Amino acid sequence: MAKKKKKVTPKRRKAAAKKPIKRKAAKKAIKRKVAKKVIKRKPAKKAAKKAPKKPGLTKQEKADIIGKVTHYFPKVRAAVIKVKVPFNVGATIKIKGHTTDFTQNVSSMQIDRVPITSAKKGDEIGVLVISRVRRNDTVFKA
Repeated sequence: MAKKKKKVTPKRRKAAAKKPIKRKAAKKAIKRKVAKKVIKRKPAKKAAKKAPKKPGLTKQEKADIIGKVTHYFPKVRAAVIKVKVPFNVGATIKIKGHTTDFTQNVSSMQIDRVPITSAKKGDEIGVLVISRVRRNDTVFKA
């Protein structure tokens, strides 16, 4: 014969709460509490306004790129330039970067301490500069 379950009245609940709970019963009680716990959700964030894009290089400026500065030697005021377009001594160049912006004539160029008069694509040349330059500054035709 099966046992009948007793109805749980408020008095019996109080009495059951006072009794020490066995481990299995305690785990079940904890699980029930976790299941009943209401999770508060944060309201959805509004889409942040995008900053306007910085003006990039124009087509003309892209066509005038000679190369990029890869290194700078402050004591001799020389920059190492990775050449993308051939150019000669006497050409006027403009070096532009985050904090750099000046124009100058190329007075001397060197490859491995040997003076040259013209540089071709792919060369890394040393050029005397009139002001400090930084890595990744762009060199343009002026």
